[in-house]
Amino acid sequence: MKNRKKQFGAISLLACLIVLAISLTGFQNPVIPSSKKADIQLSQYAPEQPIAYSHKLHAGDLEIPCEFCHTYARRSRTAGIPAMEQCMSCHKIMATDRPAIQEMASLYDQNQAVEWVKVHDLPDYVYFSHKRHVKAGFECQDCHGPVETMDVVAREAPLTMGWCVDCHKQNREQGASLDCLVCHK
Repeated sequence: MKNRKKQFGAISLLACLIVLAISLTGFQNPVIPSSKKADIQLSQYAPEQPIAYSHKLHAGDLEIPCEFCHTYARRSRTAGIPAMEQCMSCHKIMATDRPAIQEMASLYDQNQAVEWVKVHDLPDYVYFSHKRHVKAGFECQDCHGPVETMDVVAREAPLTMGWCVDCHKQNREQGASLDCLVCHK
């Protein structure tokens, strides 16, 4: 039993050292296509979406709360992308003359999903829970920036390990952990 604990401890330490080495070498988030990395900074990534969608209109002007569309944020690891049914619950009757809405309605009628391009994505080896952060009292804007002002959503924060660790250090009193295995399971 003692040998297993030593092995687990050594493996955990090795995993933390690998993650630290990756972060110190300037590893870039793999979501951004390598052809575009030279043109943009990680914190300004704003990919073109298949259908124009304005968070400024929905979350800003209309004051629709983030969690109305991103329903999983308070109870899951992921915030989730709204299902077409959720969009169409309003857009079957509202703004039906707009080309973007017509395009979405056409996809909906054909039982096809919109292939949204993720703006805020983390590598697969990182565990992040929206639920924990929402329950701790963080606002969506703390990490995602003022999305209610964005016609096109852009990544405001770099979402690097150092950025997250700095936030955890600043929020130790609220229970933020610095244990490697909290984020790297």
